[in-house]
Amino acid sequence: MTDNLIMYSSAILAVIIVIYMLVKKMDIKVALFSIGILLIFIGTSMGNEIPIADFETTGSTLLDPLQVIVQQFKETFTKAGLIILMLGGYTAYMSSIGANDVTVQVLTKPISKIKSVYFLVPAVFLLGNLLSLVIPSASTLAILLLATLYPVLKRAGMSVLSIAAVIATSATIIPTPLGSDNVAVSEELAKFAAFTDLSVTDYVFQYHAIVSIPTLIFIAIVHYFWQKRMDKKTLASQAKEEVELENIEEITGGKLFKVVYALLPIFPIVLLLISFILEMTTNATISLSVENSVLFSLIIAVVCELIRKKGNKAVLSNTEKFFEGMGKAIPIVALIVAASVFVTGLKSIGLLDTLQTAMQNFHGQGLDFILPLILVLFTALIVLLSGSGIALFFAMIPLMVPLAEAAGISPVAISIPMGLAGNLFRAVSPVAAVVLIIAGTLKVDPLDIIKRTSVPMISGVVFMFVLSMVIFL
Repeated sequence: MTDNLIMYSSAILAVIIVIYMLVKKMDIKVALFSIGILLIFIGTSMGNEIPIADFETTGSTLLDPLQVIVQQFKETFTKAGLIILMLGGYTAYMSSIGANDVTVQVLTKPISKIKSVYFLVPAVFLLGNLLSLVIPSASTLAILLLATLYPVLKRAGMSVLSIAAVIATSATIIPTPLGSDNVAVSEELAKFAAFTDLSVTDYVFQYHAIVSIPTLIFIAIVHYFWQKRMDKKTLASQAKEEVELENIEEITGGKLFKVVYALLPIFPIVLLLISFILEMTTNATISLSVENSVLFSLIIAVVCELIRKKGNKAVLSNTEKFFEGMGKAIPIVALIVAASVFVTGLKSIGLLDTLQTAMQNFHGQGLDFILPLILVLFTALIVLLSGSGIALFFAMIPLMVPLAEAAGISPVAISIPMGLAGNLFRAVSPVAAVVLIIAGTLKVDPLDIIKRTSVPMISGVVFMFVLSMVIFL
């Protein structure tokens, strides 16, 4: 009885602190690390062992919780961590050589040829999501789209709030093997027998894409009708102010240059997609990893730069940007480790066993959707309050498989809805950075933007959840 009291009170207090820090936009890594260590201490004082396979104890109960952090860092760096670091480096190098800018310019140029205002709404939404493959930060992508597409859309006759809504929802759920969340999920799933040797490419193209792509198309359609309806209601109160936007320098160069450099930022994805198709349709045994695709793409990019700049030695010096970018990706790796330590703490006090027992009661009663639904609703609450669902999602990744097994459902029935919901609900939060940036730039009220984004995004979440349950349960 006493152990249960300690377990529940410790778990509830820990979750409250984490939620508070998320809502207050504090650095969540520190909270996850410190609370995780504290929970491990509580667990060991209750007589429980540290629940890590092959744990290398220091021989001291005071140092063992710190050994958990060391061991988790070692495991993460050799798996998901290395991939995330390399992706961070490649993205940084693409920015340094101007390839990302070329991609944006090449993909956004055809938009100016679409004459129908409301056909532009779904077109820009889908284009923005495509560009998020190159620029995964919703805020950074919004700034670029405001500078490049806002004048075009305004001249075409699109209302300010429609523009704001479409740009705010641009970076959502595009299926990509280069996403750090997808990398982390696939690595976690691969630890379990049912998903042995699952690569991030397999996870994205076999599971994520079959839900996310139909959902994106559905949201694009809803966007069309909702922005059209809202424009009719608010036509008289559209913003009339002059909007000052940052000028984006026009990229000059021949067609070959633009085609090659526009392709470079997404070249790792192209390679992974080709490899996946070959594996599925032929007897090819070559399995291309994300790491290899990034390294191969980097070599191609360096060769292109040497040709473009006629062998200038500065090209080789500029490759330092790759390694600087790797360093800037360290916080993402640290977040994954912090989440693992936090979950280890919850396991140490016995909470996971209790949750698994509770989940088993739902199994076989036709209520398999309950666990995914609870987690999606919990995600919605945190994202709406904090403007970000990434930290919560990473914190839940180590729990997904154990809870899913206890509930008798596929872990993908949790990872897909929860991950997609976090990204979709961001555009519905009035405190999300992307919403505030757009509101400040276009001089509109954030709540007016939310009115425009809420119906497409919430409709998308409902569609996505139902589709996930139909496919994965």
